[in-house]
Amino acid sequence: MIATGHLTTVGASKSDAVREIYIGTLDAFPAQNFPPADYIALGHIHRAQIVGGSEHIRYCGSPISLSFDETGKAKSVHLVSFSEGKLHAVETLAVPVTQPLAVLKGDLDTITAQLEQWRGATLNPPVWLDIEITTDDYLHDMQRKIQALTEDLPVEVLLVRRSREQREKILLSAQRETLSELRVEEVFERRLSQEEIDDAKRARLSELFSHTLHALNDEEENA
Repeated sequence: MIATGHLTTVGASKSDAVREIYIGTLDAFPAQNFPPADYIALGHIHRAQIVGGSEHIRYCGSPISLSFDETGKAKSVHLVSFSEGKLHAVETLAVPVTQPLAVLKGDLDTITAQLEQWRGATLNPPVWLDIEITTDDYLHDMQRKIQALTEDLPVEVLLVRRSREQREKILLSAQRETLSELRVEEVFERRLSQEEIDDAKRARLSELFSHTLHALNDEEENA
């Protein structure tokens, strides 16, 4: 008997792309509670693994990387064979990488140096990049600089973000200030700097904000 299931089991190693699933009030199902079966093929967890030390209960994992934290992780499927109705062998078949991913971390100088590894390379498709900024520079300024750096490289930048440490540092700093200490324009600019949008949209939002602010100021003066 072969059983399948799409769920999280106790002790399974997750990746960032895995969404929480609940069965009643359980967020993870105990492996010992599975019914008797010759093989139990599980889905939902993206990393290949044996469940609860039982060779016949396995996740084969996703066949492709579904988030950047899966970068460099081998992907595979399982070829399961049976003999006389019983599990005989489980062969792991590697899945070739069709879309390379990479994560770069550091300040602008460090990221610039890391980008040089693709200088002169011919790649099809281009490498998808997740770039994590570890400085407190304005994210918008970093995005423009990185765009210029990667223009002639066989890469595609999908995400530019601050490191978790920097986000926490900025949040802590912001908590020390009150809105009364900031001008309205400063509040807007800080909020806008947190968004990952292109220059045209950023300029349009700034223009609309400026018009709105002027209109409100005019209303107050004429009241």
